Amino acid sequence: MAGHIQDRWYKTEEDPDGKTRRIKTARYGKGMRYRARYIGPDGTEKSKSFPDGQKRRAEQWLSKIETDMASGQYIDPAVGRITFERFAVDVWMPTQTTDPATRESVEMRLRLHAFPHIGGRAMDAFKSSDLKLWMRCLEEAGLSAAYRRGIFAHVSTVFSAAVEERIIRENPCSARSVKPPQRDSRRMRPWSTDRVTAVREALPERYEATVDPAAGCGMRQGEVFGLALEDIDRSKGVVHIVRQVKLLRGGPIFAPPKGGKERDVPLPNAVDVGLTGHMARHKPVAVTLPWGSLSGPLVTAFLIFTSPGGLPLDRNRFNHRVWKPALRIAGVPAGRENGMHALRHFYASVLLDAGESIKAVSEYLGHHDPGFTLRIYTHLMPTSESRSRAAVDRVLGSASGSDGPDAAHRPD
Repeated sequence: MAGHIQDRWYKTEEDPDGKTRRIKTARYGKGMRYRARYIGPDGTEKSKSFPDGQKRRAEQWLSKIETDMASGQYIDPAVGRITFERFAVDVWMPTQTTDPATRESVEMRLRLHAFPHIGGRAMDAFKSSDLKLWMRCLEEAGLSAAYRRGIFAHVSTVFSAAVEERIIRENPCSARSVKPPQRDSRRMRPWSTDRVTAVREALPERYEATVDPAAGCGMRQGEVFGLALEDIDRSKGVVHIVRQVKLLRGGPIFAPPKGGKERDVPLPNAVDVGLTGHMARHKPVAVTLPWGSLSGPLVTAFLIFTSPGGLPLDRNRFNHRVWKPALRIAGVPAGRENGMHALRHFYASVLLDAGESIKAVSEYLGHHDPGFTLRIYTHLMPTSESRSRAAVDRVLGSASGSDGPDAAHRPD
C-alpha cells in the first residue's frame, strides 16, 4: 500500500523494560482520527483525514491512490479543489483560440448564467443533482431552450478541459441522468411576403433597404451592416459577402462572416433596385475599423448602411430603437423568432419553394454543412407526394387532348 495511516488519537511509547504500549494523545476524541499519507509523483506529501471507525475506508483510499499511480491515472486530490469559476477564468479562458467576439460572448454567458449558480463549487465536488438544479434555475428564469443549450455546452466544455488537465476524472455533464436542454420542437414558420413588406415600410426611410439584402440574399444582420459598395458585382450578378460588423467590448470591428466563410450570393434585380435607390439618397461612407480584434489591422470599406453620423450600425441600438418599433407598427409580435434573422428564414423558404437544392441553399446562407440546413428547413421542402403529383400532372397535363391513356386500344 502506498503511504501509511496515522492514528492521531493514540501514540506508541516504549517503557523502561523495552516494551511498547499505546497511550492516548492530547487529541483523543477530537476531530478526525485517521490521517492517510503518501508521497505524490511530484515528491510532496499528500494526505486525507477520516473520522473514527473509518480506518478501512482510509486503507481503501490509499489502495486506490496506489493503483492510479501504477496505471498512470493518478490525479492529485488537491487540484480538484479549485472552483469552477477560478478554473474557467484562470485556466480555460486564456487558452481559447476562437475569435475575440466569440470569446467575449462565451465569457458573458458564463459570467451571467453559470458563475452565480455553480461558480463557487470545487471542480471535484460536482454531483449530477447540482447540474440539474442549475439548469432548472435557468429554465425558471425564462431563458429559451436554445440559449440554455448553448450555455450548457460551454459549461460542459470547461469540464472536458478539466478532465484533459487532470483536474477531475470525468465530466459531470456527461452523466446519464444529466440531459442538455432539448431543442425547441416547434417548427420554424417563415414570414409571408406581406409581413416582410409591412416591416420594410414601417422602418425609418434610412433603414428600409436593410431588409432587401437580408430577405433577398439571406444575409445575416452583421453582414448587412458590413455590406460595402465594392461588394456589389453587377457584371456577374452576385454579392460578395466578405465581412460583417461585430461588437467587441462595446466597440465595432470588421470580421469575416460567421465561420470564416466568405461566399457569393446571386443578386436579384429587386435587391439591386432597392440598394441602388438607397445609395442615391444616402451615399456609401468610407468607414475604417480594426479587423478581427480591437488591436487588429485597420481596414476601410465604403459601407452602404450607416448611422446619420456616418458610423457603422450598432446591433443593440438598431434592434432596440429601429427594428422593434417597426415590428410594433407592422403588428408583428416581438421575440427572438421575429428578429432580423427571420428574413434569412424567409429567403430560404422562397428558394426551397422554388425547387432550389438544399446544397445551394446551404451555400447561399453560409452554413457549414448542408445537413444543418436540412435539419432547420426540411419541413419547408415539397413532400415526395407533392413532387410525384406535380411530375405526373406535367406529363399528363401536356398530353390532354392528344392520344393519352383513355385513347389506348383495349383488347377485345
